[in-house]
Amino acid sequence: MQNAAQSTPVSVWLTMPDRSQLLQQQADVTFVPQTDPVEGTRVIAIDSDTRYQQMEGFGAAMTDSSAWNIMHTMSSRQREQVMRDLFTREGAGIGLSYVRIPIGASDFSLHNISYNDLPPGETDPNLDQFSINYDEAYIIPALLQAQALNPQLRFMGSPWSAPGWMKQGGTLKGGALLPEYYQAFADYLVRWIQAYVEHGVAIDALTPQNEPLYQTGNYPTMGMAAEAQQTFVRDHLGPALEAADLDTQLIIFDHNWDLADYPLTVLADPAAAAYVDGIAFHCYGGNVSVQSTVHAAHPDKGIWFTECSGGDWATNFGDNLSWNMRNLVIGNFRNWGNSVMLWNLVLDQDAGPQNGGCGDCRGVVTVDSVSGDVTYNEEYYVLGHVSRFVDPGAYRIDSTEFRMGVAENVAFLNPDGSLVLIAHSVIDAPITVTWQGQQFEYLLPAGALVTFTWAGTSAS
Repeated sequence: MQNAAQSTPVSVWLTMPDRSQLLQQQADVTFVPQTDPVEGTRVIAIDSDTRYQQMEGFGAAMTDSSAWNIMHTMSSRQREQVMRDLFTREGAGIGLSYVRIPIGASDFSLHNISYNDLPPGETDPNLDQFSINYDEAYIIPALLQAQALNPQLRFMGSPWSAPGWMKQGGTLKGGALLPEYYQAFADYLVRWIQAYVEHGVAIDALTPQNEPLYQTGNYPTMGMAAEAQQTFVRDHLGPALEAADLDTQLIIFDHNWDLADYPLTVLADPAAAAYVDGIAFHCYGGNVSVQSTVHAAHPDKGIWFTECSGGDWATNFGDNLSWNMRNLVIGNFRNWGNSVMLWNLVLDQDAGPQNGGCGDCRGVVTVDSVSGDVTYNEEYYVLGHVSRFVDPGAYRIDSTEFRMGVAENVAFLNPDGSLVLIAHSVIDAPITVTWQGQQFEYLLPAGALVTFTWAGTSAS
């Protein structure tokens, strides 16, 4: 094993905070026999035999607005290139492996719609008027194009609101789900999954409600207290998925780190917990370390990271690289995350089209509807340092942990046996990476993102 490692080259991919290098391959480094570390060097010891959680995938959300920009704002040539760059590893492609889909309208939609909209005062508990015709125009075509480019692409669905007639106030914008329509909403979500499957888009995972503790009259939202979600999952949604013979994973919560009492409340009922595969988190409040707290309480449940957005409130490219890498990549995965999904895949130059929510959010990609220019933002490169190299099914493996922004890192073992080390430091930091009696040295440039990959042992 050591002889094989000794001759194994290590590929190096670099993004610099000044944009001088953007996910560009550098000269290889090579393992040499391990010696005593040089003084002042941080030693990152890789133990590929100590394995933790398996990865589900990495990506962002195909919102209505994102699909519109892909299918209508871009030229056909731009669309082909951008989609290849997002969903393949060809050329500069980052090979995204997971897409989150809002179920109905969100704050990034062209219209306020559900799949069962009715005139005021009418109800349809049997869902006789259910239809996903709205999505057939450009949302599903965008998803199918992405899937054609990456046949292993996985999809998650998240609703922002039930149809208005199921809710207090009778509107998409705010209000809680009425208990008498719990079953109708469960059936609605099952029907959505089945309809998407009929169109060739299999839904790997489902959350019952996006950000259930946030309501506004500005765009579709719906309140769902923890106790309500517990009942909904236990008595309605879980059994409905089971009755429909769907293997879609059920992921609860889908809200911020600082609200972690919510999933713990839902999971306190063993009958509800029996239907739950994981807990989803967002970045807009609290600290990523809470994921470890929830994992410790329920180690049999996966920890998903499903939403975070950059925007005009943070415009420094290098600072954004660092924050995202430290929190959403290294921090997330070291705190048991099995995925990282950002918010909009593609927005226009005005951070839109918008629907009453965030007025200055940044997409992974920006397309200028006037000039036609396409910009790959910092989020593209952050995702790329993971998704281009780490495969779904990879294990996070043990590596020496450093904090306070210096030589922070996380390591993975891919199903094909290759290894990946992702590292970041806010200051220049010499490191020595050791693995199976071998080592290589590297100077992490201040603020840079660095991914190392090399051939290794089988992950089976």
